[in-house]
Amino acid sequence: MDRLDRKILRLLQSDTTLAVADIGKKVGLSTTPCWRRIQKMEEEGVIKGRVALLDPEKVNANVTVFVAIRTNTHSVEWLRRFSEVIAGFPEVLEFYRMSGDVDYLLRVVVPDIGAYDAFYKKLIEKIEIRDVSSSFAMEQIKFSTELPLDYMKLESGKNGD
Repeated sequence: MDRLDRKILRLLQSDTTLAVADIGKKVGLSTTPCWRRIQKMEEEGVIKGRVALLDPEKVNANVTVFVAIRTNTHSVEWLRRFSEVIAGFPEVLEFYRMSGDVDYLLRVVVPDIGAYDAFYKKLIEKIEIRDVSSSFAMEQIKFSTELPLDYMKLESGKNGD
């Protein structure tokens, strides 16, 4: 990975629909070498996929709930089962195992409080949880899917340096 790769990633993170020729022009490469770099980053798993970002209001999923979960059970088997349960809920967009007071944190999107209540009831029906605390987001102030790239370890002496 070098500075050109980082430039390509910045462009792709902001707009994955850019034509390879346009990306190449913006980073100073012709189309073929630019495409090879993109393919290599896909093969190496740096680029994990390409997605369309949807407007939550237009797809009736505009209520975001952060769900903090505490459990009394801390076994690998319980975590495996819990992960399987969570995988079955399309409302859960993010799922983290945490350090500190909260064991797991979920980001859930639903159309309204009633839909969240139905989600909650299905969740506690499927797996035992000690404590669930839900916080409803009142306003989204910042949202990004773009990872910061300034921390990338770049190879020195390669093209693009």
